[in-house]
Amino acid sequence: MKKIVIIDYGLGNLRSVRKGLEHAGADVIISSDPAAILDADGVILPGVGAFRDAMRNIQALLDTISSYVSSGKPMLGICLGQQILMSESEEGGHTQGLDLIKGSVLRFPHTELKVPHMGWNSIGISRKHPFFEGIPDNTYVYFVHSYYVDTAAGNTLASSEYGTKFAASVINDAGNVIGTQFHPEKSGDMGLRMLRNFVNMC
Repeated sequence: MKKIVIIDYGLGNLRSVRKGLEHAGADVIISSDPAAILDADGVILPGVGAFRDAMRNIQALLDTISSYVSSGKPMLGICLGQQILMSESEEGGHTQGLDLIKGSVLRFPHTELKVPHMGWNSIGISRKHPFFEGIPDNTYVYFVHSYYVDTAAGNTLASSEYGTKFAASVINDAGNVIGTQFHPEKSGDMGLRMLRNFVNMC
């Protein structure tokens, strides 16, 4: 059984992510212990809240996360967890991210559309990857967010549109760090399939 660690840094919907991973057949631990993170087969970086708060809370784990990613093992960032994988965000002023994936996090433009973007929306899968194995193009998934990852950096794995085109999923150059702006754990059977795919990647 694959051991998956959900990183607890004080901002995250931990229980629903845990239930989704357990449904996928993983042995799931919620922890901020560096030894547990480095020993994991896979790591989840969840997140609900503000980018600046997330970066402040996760400071003590920066070296651990860097070492884990360098090992080549898979990491999945969900929602705010995807955003902090990026280089920077304009939320709360200019804030540096983990810079594991090149790109910027931007505020949705002022339009007639309500912000936050909340609810089901389809995603267009840009390239093949094991995370999306068995997931049809234009699958609907569940979003809750006011900021989005710009697609300009070229690390988009899947995209969506809400007033503007944005990265619904991103990937690093090595292919082991993935982000989803949407919540797989709240996206029905297809979301659970993605979590199962992640466990299989580990």
